[in-house]
Amino acid sequence: MKKLKIAIQKSGRLNTDSLNLLNKCGIKIDNYKDQLMASSRNFPIEVYFLRNSDIPKYINDGVVDLAIIGENLLIEKDFEIDVIENLGFSKCKVSIAVPKEAEFNSISYLNNLKIATSYPNTLKKFLKKNNISSDIHVINGSVEIAPNIGLSDAICDIVSSGSTLYKNNLKEVFVIHESQAVLAGNKKVLESNKYLLDKFLFRIRAVLKAKESKYILLNAPNDKINAISEILPVLKSPTVLPLNKEGWSSLHSVINENAFWDVIDKIKEAVVMMELMSGIECPAADKGIKQKLTLEMLQNKFSQGLNESEKLKGLLLVIINNLKAKKLSAPESKLWKRAQIALNDLAKHLP
Repeated sequence: MKKLKIAIQKSGRLNTDSLNLLNKCGIKIDNYKDQLMASSRNFPIEVYFLRNSDIPKYINDGVVDLAIIGENLLIEKDFEIDVIENLGFSKCKVSIAVPKEAEFNSISYLNNLKIATSYPNTLKKFLKKNNISSDIHVINGSVEIAPNIGLSDAICDIVSSGSTLYKNNLKEVFVIHESQAVLAGNKKVLESNKYLLDKFLFRIRAVLKAKESKYILLNAPNDKINAISEILPVLKSPTVLPLNKEGWSSLHSVINENAFWDVIDKIKEAVVMMELMSGIECPAADKGIKQKLTLEMLQNKFSQGLNESEKLKGLLLVIINNLKAKKLSAPESKLWKRAQIALNDLAKHLP
């Protein structure tokens, strides 16, 4: 049976993160330590453990189908290699750094300086784009020591946390580009193995999607379910299960992690709003939300013009009672007085 061939870095953080990703995809790799190649026992794939700088060449020559590699290295090697999926880990930057005492104020500062780097092609393109003429010194490893031993005036290197720069009395002054681990390959070569590639990508994307997701479970009264469901960003509706307590249900939903806290805040505000409209006392932890909504409701009613109805009369009473219990600022005090005046005015017109 034909197998996918994937290359990963033979050691270091990217190696660890790549193997963790494969493991989360259910792809088990045994006996891989100190090996050039290892196979999975439960998926048709061969993993090649290669020197990082050699991987783009292996992809380009069709020796491997895919690779998990830093985007910065693909840019540096400049082969016709396709980025198939951004993986979101091993993030870093390719940056220019200079000694801390240097008075860097613009890119032109780099003119006629000696710059040490492991990324000569990336640096050349950057300098050319900005019409800068500099002397490039190519170093493989430990670029950050170059200014301290008098080899260069600045460096161009990858920066993750910035701690290495700090230890070597350097400061980051310009980011050339940001980078992360990517799944890369030659799409022309992969066309012949599309079935396996699609299976592999399905697993990768499922794991990445799960990583960005949060599971929400909350209990709510049945009469609040529709309002809460409208806030939850789901395809159709959340899963609703009845609880043993009559009139209550459990809501289950999976949402994007980036939206998680916004959704939680909106749900809390919706529940407090419903309590406010019903005259129900909310928990002490939500008093701040209640005061915020009370003032917003009052401001909205005045900006929209007073609707003479029994419903509005009840709403104004609730607002006034809630504001009474709060130490009011000057603007809030004015609103409270306006609410009282409006309530008295409404009383004249309502039957």
